[in-house]
Amino acid sequence: MIVICYPKCSTCQKALKWLDDNGIVYTQRDIKVDNPTYSELKKWYKQSGLELKRFVNTSGLLYKSMNLKDKLPTMNEDEILKLLATDGMLVKRPLVVKDDIVLTGFKQKEWEVLK
Repeated sequence: MIVICYPKCSTCQKALKWLDDNGIVYTQRDIKVDNPTYSELKKWYKQSGLELKRFVNTSGLLYKSMNLKDKLPTMNEDEILKLLATDGMLVKRPLVVKDDIVLTGFKQKEWEVLK
C-alpha cells in the first residue's frame, strides 16, 4: 500500500497516525518530491470510481493562485489529469493506493476498508 502525502500537512499526519495506530503497513511517498505521474493519476482515477474533482486539492494555495475554481469546469478529463501531474500540491492528499482501493483525503470511516 502506498500513501502519497505532504509531510507538513496536518491531515496527512493525522492519517499516518491512524494507519500506525491500526498496525497497517504502508510505504510513504512525499507528493512534493515524487508527484504522481499522468499515467498513475489516470489509472488511479479510473480504478477509484470517484469523480475526478475528488483528486483536486481545492483548499491549496496553488489551486487558488491559479484560479482553478473557474478554469476546471471548462477543462476535460485529460487536461485536468495533465495539470495534476505538473505539481503535487494540486493533488488531494493523502492519496492511498492499495490493490483495487484508491482513497483521496482522510475520512476515517472510508479508511476502515484498509483494515
